[in-house]
Amino acid sequence: MGLPTLEFSDSFLDSPDFRERLKCHEIELERTNKFIKDLIKDGNMLITALKNLSAAVQKFSQSLQEFQFECLGDAETDDEVNIAQSFKEFSQLLNTVEEERRRLIQNADDVLITPLEKFRKEQIGAAKEGKKKFDKETEKYYSTLERHLSLSSKKKEAYLQEADTQIDKERQLFYDASLEYVFKIQEVQEKKKFEFVEPLLAFLQGLFTFYHEGYELAHEFEPYKQQLQFNLQNTRNNFVSTKQEVEKLMKRIRSADQDYKPPGQWTMEGFLYVQEKRPLGCTWTRHYCTYEKSSKTFTMSNTENKSNGLVVNQPEVFKLKSCIRRKTDSIDKRFCFDIEVAERHGVMTLQALSESNRRLWLEAMDGREPVRNSACSSLKYSFAYLNEAGFNFVRKCIDLVEMRGEVLQFLTSKAPVDMDLDPDMWDNKTITSGLKNYLRCLSEPLMTFKLHKDFIMAVSKLLTNYRVRAVHALVHKMPERNKEMLELLIKHLVRVSAQNQSNLMTVSNLGVIFGPTLMRSQEETVAAMMNIKFQNIVVEILIENFNKVSHSLTLNGLVYLSWCIIIFHVSQKTTPRQQQIAEDIDERQE
Repeated sequence: MGLPTLEFSDSFLDSPDFRERLKCHEIELERTNKFIKDLIKDGNMLITALKNLSAAVQKFSQSLQEFQFECLGDAETDDEVNIAQSFKEFSQLLNTVEEERRRLIQNADDVLITPLEKFRKEQIGAAKEGKKKFDKETEKYYSTLERHLSLSSKKKEAYLQEADTQIDKERQLFYDASLEYVFKIQEVQEKKKFEFVEPLLAFLQGLFTFYHEGYELAHEFEPYKQQLQFNLQNTRNNFVSTKQEVEKLMKRIRSADQDYKPPGQWTMEGFLYVQEKRPLGCTWTRHYCTYEKSSKTFTMSNTENKSNGLVVNQPEVFKLKSCIRRKTDSIDKRFCFDIEVAERHGVMTLQALSESNRRLWLEAMDGREPVRNSACSSLKYSFAYLNEAGFNFVRKCIDLVEMRGEVLQFLTSKAPVDMDLDPDMWDNKTITSGLKNYLRCLSEPLMTFKLHKDFIMAVSKLLTNYRVRAVHALVHKMPERNKEMLELLIKHLVRVSAQNQSNLMTVSNLGVIFGPTLMRSQEETVAAMMNIKFQNIVVEILIENFNKVSHSLTLNGLVYLSWCIIIFHVSQKTTPRQQQIAEDIDERQE
């Protein structure tokens, strides 16, 4: 139920009913005034919270901007580059959102707080002033009226006329105050419908503009988000593939002898205890030693264990002259051997960590210890060979897999009569696993150890536009048998990827599967495993550009390959001039 209307005529009567209705208006006015006060207070709290939120988001954005991804290895894939750049993209997106939020905050005081405060002070304040005047005139009028009515009729006529004039004047002032108050209080009740609501609407409009800007930014961000999700999935797949290879390497290392010598910069390296003669006897001090066979350089670095970790002192460098195993009965220590160096007189007695460790040192230094098989022999594979039997096996595997694909599609084909692989006995998973195992067990990977680093360089150092040409050129440097097998396999993978809607074998997935199969570093190290992601990219390029890569290499292609090698090994960057030359070669090659 709404407020009762106040008639101007009721102001003259000033009846109890009029006063009751007027009181309803006054209560509502006070309630509105209190509500506006609370709203202004809450609005200021909201603006403060928005400012704090904006400051926190900006700090968060700055942290994203300053963070720098560090990846294992000396090069990154395009996926890793995009992922590393993503934090800066996120930061830029948040900054754009915050620009709009700052505008909202700056306008909030003008569009919300100030108009509400103005309405409360000017309109409600004026009504309150009208009430004060009305109450004052009411009290004055009724006091005067009581005195006037108490006058004796015996007073002189002139006095009574003056009293009548005075009461008429007071009555008029009372009526004026009453009329103005009734008008003002009803005016405020009506004006609050728009002057009270309009600031709220303007503030909400700013809020909606902010949210709409966020929606527009999200819409513009969608393609980048989808690309980033694709990059993340590729990186996750590469991680799973690399992790499996690293775990296999770890298991092979674990199963080898404890003193297995991994590939490294030095012919041999590790801790040795060196005998140091003192006046009252001798002591054994631990040193970290390295030996480089080609130059016969032997270094020793004294090490000390301190609270902040292992401290390595300045190394001593010697030129090795000879090495001989120390007889067991000639010293009370085990695993000892003597060396002679050009820089010292006499022999230096060293103690290895175990018998097998001593044997490795003696082998490295051409000592008199009998040469035995290195512990790394346990890491060798059972090799297969790239011969005619291998080609037949691969062809039959591919034929059977593709035939089954046609069976699924047309339901009419039958296996060739000369197929040695029984299609009823082996499923596709077993056949493809056998195919991959054959390729992985080749004595040398299909794409050769010799070209491994060049392939990795081609996809990790060159710009995207030049990678296909570089891979094309490198493929045609492969031995003919390897190239023939690669073409046979990639042609099959092209057909498989064409059916990715049904078999889920996208080019990216095939790269993850066959990257470690077709390429392998000669050194089995974690650093080499980190390049598996680039091996996957090489296979992706071969599948996506099979027609181009399988074409014969022209003279321009050979020039291009030479140019790629210059870029790899000299600058590892592409200058504008180099880009122009490469593009000219591209055009002629086309």
